[in-house]
Amino acid sequence: MTSLEERKAAVVEEFSMFDEWLDKYEYLIETGKNLEVFPVELKTDDRLIKGCQSRVWLDTRVEDGRLWFRADSDAIITKGIISLLVRVYDGCTPAEIVSDSFDFIEKIGLRENLSPTRAGGLNSMIEKIKEEAKRNV
Repeated sequence: MTSLEERKAAVVEEFSMFDEWLDKYEYLIETGKNLEVFPVELKTDDRLIKGCQSRVWLDTRVEDGRLWFRADSDAIITKGIISLLVRVYDGCTPAEIVSDSFDFIEKIGLRENLSPTRAGGLNSMIEKIKEEAKRNV
């Protein structure tokens, strides 16, 4: 398994291939299509991330001291955003997540290129992942 820093660097490198944000949005949408199928029975209110305009579900399991995430959204860009977060933090230890700065988000310019509503949703997704990690430290 690659390290957290390696996964963050890979995302930054991938986004640096595109000059225009329209191309980055298209890449983000494509990334969302790579999420594993989220079981309908897990689309419950307790898995909904509060603070997102669209519906975003996050399922977390702990195995061998690591957090494993599954997620889905009913909006294509939001699904891309949560897929990036799952890709980077899936399989990390709670301590890695709690101590991480989530700096790759700024490095790719994601937050500054989202509408205020989507940026708020991104913040809610990050907080939920951190909350899950803190609960399992």
